[in-house]
Amino acid sequence: MILRVGFTGGGNISDTHIRAVAEVPGLEAVAVCGSNAAKVGALAERYALAAAPSLAALLDAHAIDLVCIGSPSGVHADEIALAASRGCHVLTEKPLDITVERVDTAIAAVERAGVKLGVFYQDRCTPAFVEARDAIAAGRLGRVLLVDARVKWYRAPEYYRSAPWRGTPSLDGGGALINQAIHTVDLLLFLLGDVASVQARAATVLHDIRVEDTLVASLAFASGAIGTFQATTAAYPGYPRRVEITGTEGTLILEHDRIAGWDLKSGHVDGTTLTSATKSASTAVVADASPHRRVVEDFVDALGAGRRPACDAREGRRSVALVEALYESARTGTSVSLQPEGM
Repeated sequence: MILRVGFTGGGNISDTHIRAVAEVPGLEAVAVCGSNAAKVGALAERYALAAAPSLAALLDAHAIDLVCIGSPSGVHADEIALAASRGCHVLTEKPLDITVERVDTAIAAVERAGVKLGVFYQDRCTPAFVEARDAIAAGRLGRVLLVDARVKWYRAPEYYRSAPWRGTPSLDGGGALINQAIHTVDLLLFLLGDVASVQARAATVLHDIRVEDTLVASLAFASGAIGTFQATTAAYPGYPRRVEITGTEGTLILEHDRIAGWDLKSGHVDGTTLTSATKSASTAVVADASPHRRVVEDFVDALGAGRRPACDAREGRRSVALVEALYESARTGTSVSLQPEGM
């Protein structure tokens, strides 16, 4: 059975979604929609798709089984609810939306409709990170003590000027944290479990935007581990995302999408390099669609097997809840506690 796929948004990430879908057997890319007629038209022409001005118009004109959402973050919940009401499964770009309240409306909509919702958190389908999670769960690091996560990227001023929704509270939901670093927020939750409390400070140190371009925070994990977190788009020229996890038996180092090293009391273990270096540290253009393709493959398999996708709606909610707590802490200057998962 062929699943017919529609896309929302006319930007770089929608281009990536289309390329990812094209690499997965059993899927047919049908149409793309968005409010920017020139960008949507260019995508439609590039990939021989139909074009529509809105998701409603796309769904009225075409029989669609799966919608891939690449619109600005602050409209994700609305588009998820609309697609679900038409019986479509949904894969949305991160984050699910910009507030937990809006995320919960999206979750309610898909649960009412009986369709699946997944999030493009490609770290969860990256083999090296699955290997790291399994090793941590198996106790290879011993008891985790300390975590250091850094997303020290750079975006030129043109990045924000080229898409007016970027760096706005209403459509981006924030800045460097919720847009660029939320992948690393999700990765920490995936690897290490819930965060119990946070203390954060945010600032706009470089860019002419209404939200933060830099945030630093301390994290207290439910497991007892503590950590530091840095996120910025002001660190010229941009450096690979790096996560260091130290336990009683040694340290695991992750850099971009690979294990950069194991340093264990039992002996040093070399890391596994999976892909060439990315340019994500300095540009929003995604040259390699393979990580997104893995997410699509997992989602299609989940549909066929009747299982949860790698990052479903409930898992996707966790990163938004943590981001919301970090922003609240930065705004109030106080430590903020999070409810344990499932509460």
